[in-house]
Amino acid sequence: MSTRIFARAALVGAGALALLGPFTAGTAAASATGEQGGARVLAAPYAVVPYETVNVRTGPGTSYGILATVPAGQPLGAYCWTRGERITDNGYSNDVWVKLLEGYVSAVYLKGDEYGDLPASARC
Repeated sequence: MSTRIFARAALVGAGALALLGPFTAGTAAASATGEQGGARVLAAPYAVVPYETVNVRTGPGTSYGILATVPAGQPLGAYCWTRGERITDNGYSNDVWVKLLEGYVSAVYLKGDEYGDLPASARC
């Protein structure tokens, strides 16, 4: 079983259909039950998890607008990573930003390695 399939299975087992309810509730396309948000996590090839509350932005830097704030521990569907503004926090610094369906998050705030546990080959 590949890591990607295992990660998706784990998310489903943890109740992934409700994971992004608060994140998608502000969008016009969100359903009342939050099912679309869970489908977004499952549709993405990777999942990332913030270790603290994180801002989702329109681009890979703090000069871009904030689209949403996601609480620590809430899995997010991710597609790829790119270089952007260098962020330093809690003694850690890098310029990797992870692309979600809705926007970008700095990998500094994600669990895992410097790419938020996305493969190094998953560059946008």
